[in-house]
Amino acid sequence: MNHWIIAPIVLPAMLAPFIVLAARYHIGIQRVFSLTGVLALIGIAAGLALQVSDGSIVLYQLSDWAAPFGIVLVGDRLSTMMVLLTAVLALFVLLYAIGSGWDNRGRHFHALFQFQLMGIMGAFLTGDLFNLFVFFEVLLIASYGLMIHAGGNARLKAGVQYVLFNLIGSTLFLFALGSIYAQTGTLNMADLANRVAMIGAQDTVGIRVAAVLLLLVFAIKAAVVPLHFWLPSSYAEAPAPVAALFAIMTKVGAYAIIRVYTMIFPPDLAVTAGLHDIWLLPAALLSLAIGMIGVLAAKRLDRLVAFSVIGSMGMVLVSISLFTPAGIAAALYYIVHSTLAGAALFLISDLVRTGRADLELTPQPPIAGTALTAGLFFIGAIAMAGLPPLSGFLGKLLVLDAAYGSDLMVWIWVIVLGSSLISIVGFARAGSILFWKSHSVVPAADAPELSRPAALSYVAVGGLIALLLAHTVFAGQVHGFTIKMAGQLFAPQPYISTVVDTPGKMSKPTKGDH
Repeated sequence: MNHWIIAPIVLPAMLAPFIVLAARYHIGIQRVFSLTGVLALIGIAAGLALQVSDGSIVLYQLSDWAAPFGIVLVGDRLSTMMVLLTAVLALFVLLYAIGSGWDNRGRHFHALFQFQLMGIMGAFLTGDLFNLFVFFEVLLIASYGLMIHAGGNARLKAGVQYVLFNLIGSTLFLFALGSIYAQTGTLNMADLANRVAMIGAQDTVGIRVAAVLLLLVFAIKAAVVPLHFWLPSSYAEAPAPVAALFAIMTKVGAYAIIRVYTMIFPPDLAVTAGLHDIWLLPAALLSLAIGMIGVLAAKRLDRLVAFSVIGSMGMVLVSISLFTPAGIAAALYYIVHSTLAGAALFLISDLVRTGRADLELTPQPPIAGTALTAGLFFIGAIAMAGLPPLSGFLGKLLVLDAAYGSDLMVWIWVIVLGSSLISIVGFARAGSILFWKSHSVVPAADAPELSRPAALSYVAVGGLIALLLAHTVFAGQVHGFTIKMAGQLFAPQPYISTVVDTPGKMSKPTKGDH
């Protein structure tokens, strides 16, 4: 049994209380341990991704209890890729938090940051729906603490709204789990795949309800319209490094949809026929359109970036909702792109905030470090809008190609191309106001001198931009790997056999067991 697969969960889970108990009043020590932990996570995640790159499945049975009685962690190409993406993103977010001093503007930033990583890693690696719920709750608690870091009424209000929406999702999740367990007697995903396939046509009511409820829960996490209302204010009001880390949070919802609806409720399953194309695809197209219209209508830079995240998630889910190997492969390529681009733009908006009175899209005197910040914004905007030659353009081409032959191909092409044009206009408008029209504004004589962003902040943003460029240069290799990943998802039998058939301690429930 491979013990390394539990390390991405255990490492931040151990670091967080250590930081609270042993380094509460020493920000330097907190930074050292937090940064060291993230670097170790990258090494572990890279090792796991390399181990499963040949298509093998890595299984960890807690206390050596076999599924479905025990808790299992499972690593395949998809889960390890998401773990590696999270670890790499966390490094640059942490560097920015340290460079900008955000981590020192409130208490327990680094401990909450580690708990957040623990929840994200657990959500990607768990092989059990109930433990997916548990890790969602770990995410919720840690992310709320991070959201209100450094205080403020607006941030507290947005945090409460964020928690309430996610608590609704958690309640629906519990209802779905109850329905599934009542129908099948298990919550292990691999075991569920076998049992759901054997349910007779006359006994499908409970499982249909559960499938719909799960889709609603994951749609809330992915900020799919009309369940997106929590995201704009929450992400815009959160501290910049927190919002940048949250760029991976919506991808947890997308990951859960891919995992559950290719393994447990695959497209060819009669029980859930029509759930993907009749409900998910129109909602994804609407998310894409509304997100990019929000980019054009935004009056603040941080809200503009938040709406671009909604639009990018719409693009991801359009591709996922096709539920073909080509569609899933395109979605996975775009997930990496949109995570890096969204995080970079949130950090760039904070660079603008550092040298400006506020983030209102109105002409103001030139900001400190205008040239470098403008250059980074230009690259980030091109990436998010999907202009050539960066990975956003290539990702959209892959999505359009995957949609070829779909019944709604015309709608997909029209909305994808139209929303791209709208986002270009929105980002161009914001850039011209922030960096061009500012030169026509004369600073007031008594205006305070604003500081220039720290060099480490620029290094962090530059690192994310460099990853976007690498994602473009190596697009062929990355897409080739996502094709293999999609092929593994649509042939889940090795995953199921590894989890269900691997021996371990067995336990037969007795009377009174829960």
